[in-house]
Amino acid sequence: MAGGTDPRKPPPPPEHAEGCLVVALRMPLRIVVLVLVVPVRMAWDALVAIGRFLWRYALAPAGRAFGWLLYGLVVVPLGWLYRYLLTPVGHALAWVYARVLTPVGHALMWVLRPVGRAMARVLRTIATGVGTVLYWIARVLLVLPALVLWRRVLVPVGRVLAVVGREIGAALGHAWRIAGHVSRAVGRVLGTLFRWILVEPARWVYRTLLTPVGHVVRDLLLRPVAEAARAVGRAGRQALAAARETVRQVRADVRRALFGEPRRGEPADRRELTAPETRTLGSSTTALTKD
Repeated sequence: MAGGTDPRKPPPPPEHAEGCLVVALRMPLRIVVLVLVVPVRMAWDALVAIGRFLWRYALAPAGRAFGWLLYGLVVVPLGWLYRYLLTPVGHALAWVYARVLTPVGHALMWVLRPVGRAMARVLRTIATGVGTVLYWIARVLLVLPALVLWRRVLVPVGRVLAVVGREIGAALGHAWRIAGHVSRAVGRVLGTLFRWILVEPARWVYRTLLTPVGHVVRDLLLRPVAEAARAVGRAGRQALAAARETVRQVRADVRRALFGEPRRGEPADRRELTAPETRTLGSSTTALTKD
């Protein structure tokens, strides 16, 4: 009824009892849960980092390869089977259903409809009586005891468990956040130690020792060796060019000794065409097509 209270609902428990229970459970639960959750959160952060690395460099490539393999070995054969075997068979069954089974079913329906109606009336009457009897039996033996159990036992216990569960959840959330801060602080400390123990000494060695040594080796050893190599290369190329020129001169001397001086032809006339042989605007012929 609007504006009133439901008489079937039990009255709410007093607020001061729940407040005392919350005060008594909150602080011990948070301390115990914090002690238990900090190692779990640190292990969880480490597993998350390892999982991201495995996912990026192992699981994702393996998953893509498995997907391509599954597509080639399963999806393509199943598609071929569906397209060339199941579809024709389905069409044949649909034709049989539409042309054979449907007319037979209609004929049997016209014959068996009166019998089915009579049997439906009898079964409806029997089912109504049996259902009524079972309803009252179930109501007396199951529903009323369950309702009493729910109102008198389960609802108060549920309220207490809800308070305890809410406090445990709040303690877990609080401890998880504190454990996250602790884990990040430990990670920063380890990162700082790693940087000061390994990275900074390696950087100092590279900057203070290896770079000057590299410059000295480059200036005193590598650069003179490179200059000498280039000088040797130039001398070799010059010697090779001189040898080629000598061989060419020897071949020319041998040819002149065997066959004499080569005959020199008359120089070709490379003068430009005269005025009558050039193409003019009034003429349709050119120097190449003119007789």
